[in-house]
Amino acid sequence: MSVLDSGYPEDRPRVLVVDDEKFIRDIIADFLGMEGYIVRTAEDGTSAVNELERARYDMVISDLKMPKMGGLDLLREVTRAHPDTLTVIMTGFGTVETAIDAMKRGAYDYILKPFKVEEVVHIVQRGLEKRRLTAENLRLREALSLYKVTEAIAASLSLDEIVSTLGDSALTEVRADLVSVYVADGDGGLAQRYFRVASELGETEGEDFGELEHAAIRERLASGAPLVEHGARARELFARHPSRAVASLCVVPLRMRERLLGFVGVVSLTASKRFDEGQRKLLSIVASRAAAAIENARLYQDLQATFQQTIQSLARTIDKMDRYTSGHSERVASYAVSLARWIGLTEDLVEVVRQSALMHDIGKVGCVMNLNKPGKLTHEEYEAFKYHPVYGRDILDPIKFLAPVLPGVYLHHERWDGRGYPLGLTGNAIPIIARIISVADTYDAMTSDRAYRRALPHEVTISEIERCAGSQFDPEVANTFVVSIDGYREERRAAGKEVPE
Repeated sequence: MSVLDSGYPEDRPRVLVVDDEKFIRDIIADFLGMEGYIVRTAEDGTSAVNELERARYDMVISDLKMPKMGGLDLLREVTRAHPDTLTVIMTGFGTVETAIDAMKRGAYDYILKPFKVEEVVHIVQRGLEKRRLTAENLRLREALSLYKVTEAIAASLSLDEIVSTLGDSALTEVRADLVSVYVADGDGGLAQRYFRVASELGETEGEDFGELEHAAIRERLASGAPLVEHGARARELFARHPSRAVASLCVVPLRMRERLLGFVGVVSLTASKRFDEGQRKLLSIVASRAAAAIENARLYQDLQATFQQTIQSLARTIDKMDRYTSGHSERVASYAVSLARWIGLTEDLVEVVRQSALMHDIGKVGCVMNLNKPGKLTHEEYEAFKYHPVYGRDILDPIKFLAPVLPGVYLHHERWDGRGYPLGLTGNAIPIIARIISVADTYDAMTSDRAYRRALPHEVTISEIERCAGSQFDPEVANTFVVSIDGYREERRAAGKEVPE
């Protein structure tokens, strides 16, 4: 039954009156309707449960004793499935103790029969005001939580981390059942980068949770209007419908200035849970911060790509000097990366090792001599050659974003016993990156053809590295390489790649 459903705002409170006596249901409904509430009625607890699944209610006023399902059982069900809905129990004088027990179980209040309608209205007003204040406090806590989320998003330069944080926060903070995040794919379209189902939804294997119609949503977002839809209108925005009924859908754009970078969509498959304007605004705050972070992440990716291209170009500069050094830097980088992982460096440091190894010989462009002539270098030529780490440092030093690779480039010819160059450092005073490159560089140099000799066999080279552990090389780094290199070679053979014989 609906009472006075027109002439009031659509967001006015909703009350469900449950009693097996029609006269009582109608009396309460009429008076609450005149107070401006939307009122529905149900004749017993079972009917009330069905109605609660169909629509959202702020309060349930239920008789204690009814056929099929009584007030206490209904209270239990409301508390379990609709924790935000207040329950008021109606009872006679003889069962006051039971009504008080109901309050201990979660009921907001009780009404004694026979009642005065003014008392009923007063209890409803007081209860809904309490509910409003509780909701307001919850919103403040949500706002604080969302602020922390936005700070975490702003601190990241990883697109995957940003999208994951955005999606996870949307799922928890607005209590969505489904969350999808779409991001521009770089080719003018949108690609889904995140999809997750709430754990409490009870996902079953193989269940279809649908797919948003991102083209239609993009068109709607272009108008700038808020996108919050319920029921059938929400369902229209699905390209593939979920197997469960869609109750509500809220979509907010990821927009940077006038460019649409994507959107985040939250879906409710619970009839009593509909998204409101407040939730849309909170989600918009997070999305706004996420859009700026996504833009920064994309710029960072572009910078990283430029960085990698610069390194690759510099590495090939020296490798192209003649046929004997072709591919040397990339092979050294491959050995050095594997060695760095074998000794347990973090992936961030492994990447610095890779970059340093690619450019370790860049200073050779400053050596005005034929480094690959037949036979050994003269003393004067060797002394000039020893300057190439210094030249490498001088070449790279003005490029500020290459600062992390300088130790590897500058010091990879230092020796564990202090007899290396250019500084004569000893032991752990030599940066670990340089100690790693030293082993990798030596292995590739010895197992590759040079103008003055043929490549040495793998076993001979390994024996030499073992012999020089503790003098030329860090003994721990050298021993790790010797122990692990055979596994590396087997993996490359299995992948159809060449390895030194």
